[in-house]
Amino acid sequence: MSETPEIVLHHYAPSPFAEVIRLSLGLKGLSWKSVEAPNVSPKPGLTALTGGYEHIPVLQIGADIYCDTAVIIDALEAHRPAPSLYPAPLGFAGRMIALWSGGMWFMPSVATALGPVHESLPQEFWEDRKKRFGMDPATFLPAVPHMQTQFAGGANLLREALSDGRAFIVGDQAGHADFALYMNIRFVGFAGRKPSDFGTEIAAWYDRVTAIGHGERQDWTAEQAIEHAAGITPCADSAVAPDGGYAAGDQVSIRTASPDPAAVTGTLIGCDDRRISIARDDAQAGRVHVHFPRLGQVMTRA
Repeated sequence: MSETPEIVLHHYAPSPFAEVIRLSLGLKGLSWKSVEAPNVSPKPGLTALTGGYEHIPVLQIGADIYCDTAVIIDALEAHRPAPSLYPAPLGFAGRMIALWSGGMWFMPSVATALGPVHESLPQEFWEDRKKRFGMDPATFLPAVPHMQTQFAGGANLLREALSDGRAFIVGDQAGHADFALYMNIRFVGFAGRKPSDFGTEIAAWYDRVTAIGHGERQDWTAEQAIEHAAGITPCADSAVAPDGGYAAGDQVSIRTASPDPAAVTGTLIGCDDRRISIARDDAQAGRVHVHFPRLGQVMTRA
Protein backbone atom coordinates (compact mmCIF):
# COMPACT_ATOMS: atom_id res chain seq x y z
CA MET A 1 0.00 0.00 0.00
CA SER A 2 2.13 2.81 -1.30
CA GLU A 3 -0.36 5.58 -2.04
CA THR A 4 0.24 9.00 -0.54
CA PRO A 5 -2.63 10.02 1.79
CA GLU A 6 -4.86 12.69 0.25
CA ILE A 7 -6.79 15.33 2.14
CA VAL A 8 -10.47 14.75 1.41
CA LEU A 9 -13.27 16.96 2.73
CA HIS A 10 -16.79 15.52 2.85
CA HIS A 11 -19.10 18.52 2.91
CA TYR A 12 -21.83 20.48 1.13
CA ALA A 13 -21.77 24.12 0.15
CA PRO A 14 -24.26 25.72 2.60
CA SER A 15 -22.85 23.96 5.68
CA PRO A 16 -21.59 26.59 8.15
CA PHE A 17 -19.08 24.32 9.87
CA ALA A 18 -17.79 23.06 6.54
CA GLU A 19 -17.03 26.67 5.63
CA VAL A 20 -14.79 26.87 8.70
CA ILE A 21 -12.78 23.96 7.35
CA ARG A 22 -12.71 25.22 3.76
CA LEU A 23 -11.27 28.53 4.96
CA SER A 24 -8.78 26.68 7.16
CA LEU A 25 -7.59 24.73 4.12
CA GLY A 26 -7.27 28.03 2.27
CA LEU A 27 -5.30 29.71 5.05
CA LYS A 28 -2.84 26.82 5.09
CA GLY A 29 -2.55 26.76 1.31
CA LEU A 30 -3.53 23.10 1.08
CA SER A 31 -4.70 21.12 -1.94
CA TRP A 32 -7.67 18.90 -1.22
CA LYS A 33 -10.30 16.64 -2.70
CA SER A 34 -13.94 17.67 -2.40
CA VAL A 35 -16.70 15.09 -1.91
CA GLU A 36 -20.20 16.55 -1.98
CA ALA A 37 -22.30 14.79 0.66
CA PRO A 38 -26.11 14.81 0.87
CA ASN A 39 -27.48 17.35 3.35
CA VAL A 40 -29.92 14.80 4.81
CA SER A 41 -29.59 11.16 5.80
CA PRO A 42 -28.89 8.52 4.61
CA LYS A 43 -25.29 9.15 3.55
CA PRO A 44 -23.92 5.71 2.62
CA GLY A 45 -20.75 7.07 1.01
CA LEU A 46 -19.88 8.79 4.27
CA THR A 47 -20.93 6.09 6.73
CA ALA A 48 -18.72 3.53 4.98
CA LEU A 49 -15.82 5.64 6.28
CA THR A 50 -17.18 6.83 9.63
CA GLY A 51 -19.19 3.79 10.70
CA GLY A 52 -22.41 5.78 11.20
CA TYR A 53 -21.45 9.38 11.95
CA GLU A 54 -23.23 11.61 9.42
CA HIS A 55 -22.66 15.17 10.61
CA ILE A 56 -20.87 17.49 8.18
CA PRO A 57 -18.00 18.18 7.80
CA VAL A 58 -15.85 15.05 7.90
CA LEU A 59 -12.16 15.21 6.98
CA GLN A 60 -10.33 12.23 5.57
CA ILE A 61 -6.56 12.00 5.37
CA GLY A 62 -5.90 8.69 3.68
CA ALA A 63 -7.55 6.11 5.95
CA ASP A 64 -7.77 8.41 8.98
CA ILE A 65 -11.26 9.86 9.36
CA TYR A 66 -11.86 12.97 11.48
CA CYS A 67 -15.40 13.63 12.70
CA ASP A 68 -16.40 17.07 14.02
CA THR A 69 -14.86 20.47 13.38
CA ALA A 70 -12.73 20.53 16.54
CA VAL A 71 -10.77 17.36 15.77
CA ILE A 72 -10.54 18.35 12.10
CA ILE A 73 -8.91 21.65 13.06
CA ASP A 74 -6.44 19.75 15.26
CA ALA A 75 -5.63 17.38 12.38
CA LEU A 76 -4.97 20.27 10.00
CA GLU A 77 -2.75 21.99 12.57
CA ALA A 78 -0.72 18.81 12.92
CA HIS A 79 -0.60 18.23 9.16
CA ARG A 80 0.65 21.74 8.38
CA PRO A 81 1.52 23.73 11.50
CA ALA A 82 2.20 27.03 9.73
CA PRO A 83 0.44 29.31 9.35
CA SER A 84 -1.32 28.42 12.57
CA LEU A 85 -5.06 28.64 13.06
CA TYR A 86 -4.25 30.06 16.51
CA PRO A 87 -1.96 33.02 15.80
CA ALA A 88 -0.47 35.32 18.42
CA PRO A 89 -1.30 37.20 20.50
CA LEU A 90 -4.46 35.26 21.39
CA GLY A 91 -3.04 31.84 20.55
CA PHE A 92 -5.09 28.79 21.52
CA ALA A 93 -7.49 30.99 23.50
CA GLY A 94 -9.04 31.63 20.07
CA ARG A 95 -10.58 28.17 20.44
CA MET A 96 -12.85 29.56 23.16
CA ILE A 97 -14.24 32.20 20.80
CA ALA A 98 -14.81 29.52 18.17
CA LEU A 99 -16.67 27.38 20.71
CA TRP A 100 -18.91 30.32 21.61
CA SER A 101 -19.70 31.01 17.97
CA GLY A 102 -20.41 27.34 17.24
CA GLY A 103 -22.40 26.95 20.47
CA MET A 104 -24.35 29.79 22.06
CA TRP A 105 -24.42 31.92 18.88
CA PHE A 106 -25.03 29.12 16.38
CA MET A 107 -28.72 28.31 16.92
CA PRO A 108 -29.65 32.02 16.74
CA SER A 109 -27.87 32.08 13.36
CA VAL A 110 -29.81 28.98 12.27
CA ALA A 111 -33.08 30.65 13.21
CA THR A 112 -32.11 33.90 11.48
CA ALA A 113 -31.06 32.01 8.35
CA LEU A 114 -33.91 29.50 8.12
CA GLY A 115 -36.84 31.24 9.79
CA PRO A 116 -37.66 33.59 6.89
CA VAL A 117 -37.34 30.82 4.29
CA HIS A 118 -38.77 27.87 6.25
CA GLU A 119 -41.68 27.33 3.86
CA SER A 120 -39.27 26.65 0.99
CA LEU A 121 -37.48 23.86 2.88
CA PRO A 122 -38.58 20.28 2.06
CA GLN A 123 -40.25 18.09 4.66
CA GLU A 124 -37.33 15.66 4.55
CA PHE A 125 -35.05 18.47 5.75
CA TRP A 126 -37.17 19.10 8.83
CA GLU A 127 -37.51 15.39 9.56
CA ASP A 128 -33.73 14.98 9.38
CA ARG A 129 -32.98 17.98 11.59
CA LYS A 130 -35.59 16.94 14.13
CA LYS A 131 -34.09 13.46 14.40
CA ARG A 132 -30.46 14.54 14.57
CA PHE A 133 -30.60 17.95 16.26
CA GLY A 134 -34.00 18.16 17.94
CA MET A 135 -35.15 20.93 15.57
CA ASP A 136 -38.89 20.33 15.71
CA PRO A 137 -40.67 22.99 13.60
CA ALA A 138 -43.49 23.06 16.15
CA THR A 139 -41.16 24.53 18.77
CA PHE A 140 -38.37 25.94 16.58
CA LEU A 141 -40.42 28.28 14.40
CA PRO A 142 -42.27 30.09 17.24
CA ALA A 143 -38.87 30.78 18.83
CA VAL A 144 -37.44 32.41 15.68
CA PRO A 145 -38.24 36.05 16.63
CA HIS A 146 -36.48 35.67 19.97
CA MET A 147 -33.47 33.93 18.44
CA GLN A 148 -33.18 36.68 15.82
CA THR A 149 -32.69 39.18 18.63
CA GLN A 150 -30.01 36.92 20.08
CA PHE A 151 -28.24 36.78 16.74
CA ALA A 152 -28.35 40.57 16.47
CA GLY A 153 -26.87 40.85 19.97
CA GLY A 154 -24.02 38.51 19.04
CA ALA A 155 -23.35 40.42 15.83
CA ASN A 156 -23.11 43.62 17.85
CA LEU A 157 -20.48 42.02 20.09
CA LEU A 158 -18.49 41.15 16.98
CA ARG A 159 -18.86 44.68 15.61
CA GLU A 160 -17.68 46.20 18.87
CA ALA A 161 -14.68 43.86 19.00
CA LEU A 162 -13.67 44.98 15.50
CA SER A 163 -14.29 48.67 16.14
CA ASP A 164 -10.72 49.27 17.33
CA GLY A 165 -9.49 48.78 13.76
CA ARG A 166 -8.01 45.30 14.07
CA ALA A 167 -7.87 43.35 10.81
CA PHE A 168 -9.12 40.09 12.32
CA ILE A 169 -10.73 39.14 15.59
CA VAL A 170 -7.49 37.62 16.89
CA GLY A 171 -5.15 40.31 15.56
CA ASP A 172 -3.25 40.73 12.31
CA GLN A 173 -3.82 37.18 11.03
CA ALA A 174 -7.07 35.26 10.64
CA GLY A 175 -7.61 32.01 12.50
CA HIS A 176 -10.14 29.49 13.75
CA ALA A 177 -11.98 32.14 15.78
CA ASP A 178 -12.50 34.35 12.72
CA PHE A 179 -13.72 31.44 10.63
CA ALA A 180 -16.22 30.31 13.28
CA LEU A 181 -17.63 33.84 13.58
CA TYR A 182 -17.65 34.27 9.80
CA MET A 183 -19.69 31.10 9.27
CA ASN A 184 -22.67 32.60 11.10
CA ILE A 185 -22.59 35.90 9.22
CA ARG A 186 -22.33 33.91 5.99
CA PHE A 187 -25.17 31.58 6.98
CA VAL A 188 -27.73 34.33 7.53
CA GLY A 189 -27.00 35.43 3.97
CA PHE A 190 -29.30 32.63 2.86
CA ALA A 191 -32.15 34.72 4.25
CA GLY A 192 -30.96 37.81 2.39
CA ARG A 193 -28.98 39.41 5.21
CA LYS A 194 -25.77 41.16 4.13
CA PRO A 195 -22.65 41.64 6.26
CA SER A 196 -23.14 45.40 5.94
CA ASP A 197 -26.49 45.02 7.73
CA PHE A 198 -24.47 44.47 10.89
CA GLY A 199 -22.06 47.37 10.49
CA THR A 200 -19.24 48.57 8.26
CA GLU A 201 -16.67 46.98 10.55
CA ILE A 202 -18.20 43.54 10.03
CA ALA A 203 -18.55 44.10 6.27
CA ALA A 204 -14.86 44.98 5.87
CA TRP A 205 -13.75 42.09 8.11
CA TYR A 206 -16.01 39.70 6.19
CA ASP A 207 -14.39 40.72 2.91
CA ARG A 208 -10.92 40.14 4.35
CA VAL A 209 -11.85 36.64 5.50
CA THR A 210 -13.54 35.83 2.19
CA ALA A 211 -10.36 36.79 0.33
CA ILE A 212 -8.48 33.95 2.06
CA GLY A 213 -10.26 31.48 -0.19
CA HIS A 214 -10.50 27.71 0.03
CA GLY A 215 -7.16 26.51 -1.29
CA GLU A 216 -6.80 24.25 -4.34
CA ARG A 217 -9.84 22.01 -4.72
CA GLN A 218 -10.50 19.00 -6.94
CA ASP A 219 -13.84 17.23 -7.09
CA TRP A 220 -14.01 13.56 -6.15
CA THR A 221 -16.87 11.09 -5.77
CA ALA A 222 -17.65 9.24 -2.56
CA GLU A 223 -16.56 6.07 -4.33
CA GLN A 224 -13.12 7.55 -5.04
CA ALA A 225 -12.74 8.54 -1.38
CA ILE A 226 -13.67 5.04 -0.19
CA GLU A 227 -11.32 3.43 -2.69
CA HIS A 228 -8.55 5.75 -1.56
CA ALA A 229 -9.05 4.76 2.11
CA ALA A 230 -9.02 1.08 1.18
CA GLY A 231 -5.61 1.47 -0.45
CA ILE A 232 -3.84 3.03 2.53
CA THR A 233 -2.91 1.95 6.04
CA PRO A 234 -4.17 4.45 8.66
CA CYS A 235 -1.30 6.30 10.24
CA ALA A 236 -2.51 8.63 13.00
CA ASP A 237 -0.60 7.88 16.22
CA SER A 238 -2.76 7.36 19.29
CA ALA A 239 -2.46 6.26 22.91
CA VAL A 240 -5.00 5.61 25.66
CA ALA A 241 -4.46 7.69 28.81
CA PRO A 242 -4.10 5.40 31.82
CA ASP A 243 -6.50 7.25 34.11
CA GLY A 244 -9.63 7.40 31.94
CA GLY A 245 -11.25 4.09 32.84
CA TYR A 246 -10.60 2.53 29.43
CA ALA A 247 -7.73 0.56 27.93
CA ALA A 248 -6.46 0.09 24.40
CA GLY A 249 -8.37 -2.73 22.76
CA ASP A 250 -11.67 -2.06 24.54
CA GLN A 251 -14.75 -2.28 22.33
CA VAL A 252 -16.51 1.08 22.58
CA SER A 253 -19.42 3.00 21.14
CA ILE A 254 -19.23 6.74 20.36
CA ARG A 255 -22.17 9.03 19.78
CA THR A 256 -22.56 12.80 19.65
CA ALA A 257 -24.05 14.41 22.75
CA SER A 258 -27.21 15.40 20.90
CA PRO A 259 -30.58 13.83 20.04
CA ASP A 260 -28.91 11.98 17.14
CA PRO A 261 -29.18 8.25 17.92
CA ALA A 262 -26.38 7.24 15.52
CA ALA A 263 -23.40 5.57 17.18
CA VAL A 264 -20.01 4.39 15.90
CA THR A 265 -18.51 1.24 17.36
CA GLY A 266 -14.95 0.00 17.15
CA THR A 267 -11.76 -0.85 18.99
CA LEU A 268 -10.36 1.89 21.21
CA ILE A 269 -6.85 2.86 20.14
CA GLY A 270 -6.61 6.39 21.54
CA CYS A 271 -8.21 8.49 24.25
CA ASP A 272 -7.15 11.61 26.13
CA ASP A 273 -8.64 14.98 27.05
CA ARG A 274 -8.59 16.13 23.40
CA ARG A 275 -9.41 13.11 21.25
CA ILE A 276 -11.00 9.67 21.05
CA SER A 277 -9.75 7.32 18.32
CA ILE A 278 -11.14 3.94 17.32
CA ALA A 279 -10.18 1.36 14.70
CA ARG A 280 -12.86 -0.25 12.62
CA ASP A 281 -13.10 -2.44 9.53
CA ASP A 282 -15.49 -1.79 6.67
CA ALA A 283 -16.31 -4.06 3.76
CA GLN A 284 -15.62 -1.23 1.30
CA ALA A 285 -13.13 1.09 3.03
CA GLY A 286 -11.06 -1.58 4.81
CA ARG A 287 -9.29 -0.73 8.08
CA VAL A 288 -9.83 2.91 9.08
CA HIS A 289 -9.08 4.93 12.19
CA VAL A 290 -11.97 7.21 13.15
CA HIS A 291 -11.23 10.22 15.38
CA PHE A 292 -13.59 12.31 17.51
CA PRO A 293 -13.07 15.27 19.86
CA ARG A 294 -13.36 14.33 23.54
CA LEU A 295 -15.66 17.27 24.24
CA GLY A 296 -19.18 16.77 22.94
CA GLN A 297 -18.99 12.98 22.52
CA VAL A 298 -20.37 10.20 24.70
CA MET A 299 -18.24 7.05 24.93
CA THR A 300 -19.61 3.83 26.41
CA ARG A 301 -18.57 0.20 26.29
CA ALA A 302 -19.99 -1.60 23.27
